[in-house]
Amino acid sequence: MPSMAVIATTAVPDHLRGALSRWTTEVVPGIFVGTLSARVRDELWTSVAETVGDGQAVLIHPAQNEQGYALRTAGTRRRLPVDFDGLTLIRMTGATPPGMAKELQTP
Repeated sequence: MPSMAVIATTAVPDHLRGALSRWTTEVVPGIFVGTLSARVRDELWTSVAETVGDGQAVLIHPAQNEQGYALRTAGTRRRLPVDFDGLTLIRMTGATPPGMAKELQTP
């Protein structure tokens, strides 16, 4: 049975936005809303996760859980979903100052 899904994107390639707009409506820049079957939603999300590049994307869709929705993420992001006794909470990570990323990778 089709259900509503929301995909929020930031800094993704234009061709990905075009692909998303084939199945959903871009209600504001980077926010796509549509009624999709579970199969189409999963296939679309697989494509998003593979082509997100340096951007980020979040998928929210209905689920049979306490919150009533499930959350999936792809790409580089500061907000990380964390399961806390069956509830999905968002943990914020610290921003890495420019130039520090190289120092952090050196053993």
